[in-house]
Amino acid sequence: QLVSKRLLREDEQDGAEVLLQPLPEDEVSELLRGVQRASEDRKTLLRRLRRALQDKETQQKFVRLDGSVRTLVGLFTGSLADVQMEAARCLHELSHSSDAAVAEACMPVTSYLLTYLSGHSVEFMELCLYTLGNLVVESEAVRKQLLPQGIIPVLASCIQSPHEAVLEGLGYVLSQLLQAKEAPTEIIPLVLDSVLPQHMLRLVCSGLKSGTGAAVEFAWCLHYIVCSHTANAALIALGAVPALTSLLCDIASEISQSFSEGLELLTCPVLRCLGNLLAEETGCEAQIQDERLLAALFTVMQCYLQKQPFIVPEGLWLLNNLTGTSSIIPVLLTHSFSAQVLTVLCNVAEKGPTYCQQLHQRAALPLLLGPLALPDPEVVGQCLELLHLLFLHCPQAAVDFVRQGGPQTLKQHQSTPELQERVQGLLDMALQLPGASVFSSSPAASSAFS
Repeated sequence: QLVSKRLLREDEQDGAEVLLQPLPEDEVSELLRGVQRASEDRKTLLRRLRRALQDKETQQKFVRLDGSVRTLVGLFTGSLADVQMEAARCLHELSHSSDAAVAEACMPVTSYLLTYLSGHSVEFMELCLYTLGNLVVESEAVRKQLLPQGIIPVLASCIQSPHEAVLEGLGYVLSQLLQAKEAPTEIIPLVLDSVLPQHMLRLVCSGLKSGTGAAVEFAWCLHYIVCSHTANAALIALGAVPALTSLLCDIASEISQSFSEGLELLTCPVLRCLGNLLAEETGCEAQIQDERLLAALFTVMQCYLQKQPFIVPEGLWLLNNLTGTSSIIPVLLTHSFSAQVLTVLCNVAEKGPTYCQQLHQRAALPLLLGPLALPDPEVVGQCLELLHLLFLHCPQAAVDFVRQGGPQTLKQHQSTPELQERVQGLLDMALQLPGASVFSSSPAASSAFS
């Protein structure tokens, strides 16, 4: 879903073999001359040329020939539909080249590719879109040429197409544009001045009903816009936060009933969009009114934990940025304490006495004793950090920890080099509090947590 090129190839129905070896330059030249001559065999020759252009060396030889790309552009803009389609496929093969010089040789066709995004067959429009997207990936020169040619208004018109294949291809082009290094200053402002953002949001949120292909593409587009740090206010004004929140709840409902293969591709960018919006805009939390969100987040993480574990850190990132609300506490305390969940709880506790008191009142201490006894230094380290914050902001927590036998569990880690100073610091913090002087300890080392 990141910067990449994509290739559309029709199924080979005629049994012809795809060329695996580069053509000699004289054969490439002869093939071009055959295509240039008016002939009944032009379509067949173009098909042969298309197969030959699947090889990188042949691509390079072809674009070096005088008039080669100009010939393809001429046939691409001609009136014979079958020849036009074959020429388009040849240009598409060239756009997929890993050689930037080959892609830039295709620059004369960009204005025609844009023109043909209206009023043509779905198959032809799809081919034009993926060719554009491939060219955009490769070259800043291509992108700088496309902007004054009106690519953003053309895409804004196309995004209202009823065809899923066209929308998915359009999302691919737009996602490649939005990842360009010049996007924050030169591309995103044009996008925001168009109808694209509202339609992107609509298509993302309707993905469960109308197909996830286009929804995935546009979810990544929204993510790239959010990451630019230039347009979050505009997205929030469009209602992106409540809309994406509702979508995430719907995703959780669907995957909890039956595992939907491929839905994780939509879930990932949706989580990132919400998480990053919350990280940057403090006013976003007021827009999170849906009480189902926390439950949905844990459902998503639980459902994907085994089959698609990469989703879990994404969910915890969003969860981490939701810690400004105390309603997160009871939900967190109903789930097993992994290092990541403990990190989120630490972020909650860092907010001060009110949050620490709520954690203590909801029996966080007994729940911590289990993971605290584990031989996992990362989990234990996060437990120690959480205990430190609880003792600091809620002294009664330290008293109750001692009464519940917590120090005996802590002592298990006194011989672990990376933990022993922090363990001793916690024991000393507890001893300093009235009612907690149950055992003696060495001089305080609470500065280990400072």
